[in-house]
Amino acid sequence: MLSYFEHFKIQDSNSLRGHGAIEKGLVINAAIDFASYQMYNLLCRQSDMTVDMHGIYQRNAFVYFQLPISAFREIEILQSLKHENVVNLIETCGKKGTPYNRYNSKFYIVLEYCEHDLAGLLGNANVKFSLGEIRNVMQQLLNGLYFIHSNKIMHRDLKPQNILITKYGVLKIADFGLAREFSVPSGDGQPKQYTNCVVTLWYRPPELLLGETKYSTAIDMWGVGCIMAEMWTRSPIMQGSTEQHQLYLISQLCGSITPDVWPGVDQLELYRSLGLPLGRKRKVKERLKAQVKDELALDLLDKLLSLDPSKRIDSETALNHDIFWTDPMPTDLYPMLSRYRRRSTNQPDNPN
Repeated sequence: MLSYFEHFKIQDSNSLRGHGAIEKGLVINAAIDFASYQMYNLLCRQSDMTVDMHGIYQRNAFVYFQLPISAFREIEILQSLKHENVVNLIETCGKKGTPYNRYNSKFYIVLEYCEHDLAGLLGNANVKFSLGEIRNVMQQLLNGLYFIHSNKIMHRDLKPQNILITKYGVLKIADFGLAREFSVPSGDGQPKQYTNCVVTLWYRPPELLLGETKYSTAIDMWGVGCIMAEMWTRSPIMQGSTEQHQLYLISQLCGSITPDVWPGVDQLELYRSLGLPLGRKRKVKERLKAQVKDELALDLLDKLLSLDPSKRIDSETALNHDIFWTDPMPTDLYPMLSRYRRRSTNQPDNPN
């Protein structure tokens, strides 16, 4: 196995030795995210199955496997979510530190391997999505999200980078590091409070930007709307540089944020201090129709990008929207991905 590491010039190859699941496979690719993970792509010797392995070993984060709470939550949530459109946790493995080197602990999450992420596909000019294929992507995303929400979990970080797609066109929602279980209001009728420091800025809904802590699964639906628009625009539709700038861009697209369109918004912590723009008309359909040339898509986008979270469409209702039941029907992604792969590698592919 070491020669395989050396062939790919993986600096940290020695750190992988002695880990049970890792010894089962050959590393065929590696990437480093210095924020939290070191990621390896493994080919299992016994089954020829390819997996993704995320190594969590931040210094000062471990003392004899005292994992960060976010890692525990992610593992627990992934163990409870078994669905075709949710990335599958295969196993966990690791190596404890010693009394003399307690920061040498390493822990790995082994996930099923997905060849693509949506951000990479959207950023590639050679990948062309038809209307039917876009409907397929959105239907799979909503299917997975409906399952997640039905299990009382909020993802809290939906974005194209966290939407994986296998070479056969199966979409997988991934990265549950910020996900949280939610509960119905307690006996006093008060909803539980959560941190509002979640969701990547360009996909963050207005309620979080205004300081709301008693939010719901509607925060994920805003992200779905941003992702859906991006299927046509091929880049994020609101690229704010700060939270205040993001709110300004939201107002430009979705209209001014006022109690008239969102009752109670003036009670949120940051509403008065941010000096939100007034007199802006809602222009979701008008601004996007030049690229989104589909009336049903524009209608669903308008419902997903509702300023008032209580009026934002939920995943179950969205799945029953006419867009998924009108020609062109959602179209299998496999043929398109196969054509793209053949152009990229000049190699035929076979799903069997």
